[in-house]
Amino acid sequence: MSQHHKINYIEIPVKALASSKAFFNQVFGWTFVSYGDDYAAISGAGIAGGLYVSEHSVSADKGSVLVVLYSDDLVKSQAAIEAAGGSIKIPTFEFPGGHRFHFCDGNDNEYAMWNDK
Repeated sequence: MSQHHKINYIEIPVKALASSKAFFNQVFGWTFVSYGDDYAAISGAGIAGGLYVSEHSVSADKGSVLVVLYSDDLVKSQAAIEAAGGSIKIPTFEFPGGHRFHFCDGNDNEYAMWNDK
């Protein structure tokens, strides 16, 4: 399968790299390879990517691209997000493809979590 013109890498701005790596590792099991104090490559997220230090955040409200993750169990995923210091921005709602909620990490970045159940 050709990689030509396919999305192959995402970079997410974070205000605090160490706590962001800890959040994503605790909630999703992602691992990281650090490249200095300002960048860490993501492993285990389903797509290659990285976290970089920035004062900016991403939010659908601001017109940013929304990273959407899949979960087999939205209730357990939501509990894990909150236990790791994340917050729920939009509670679980139903849509034609299933159910979804939006959450923020500790950097004010917005993500969505969905399943088809």
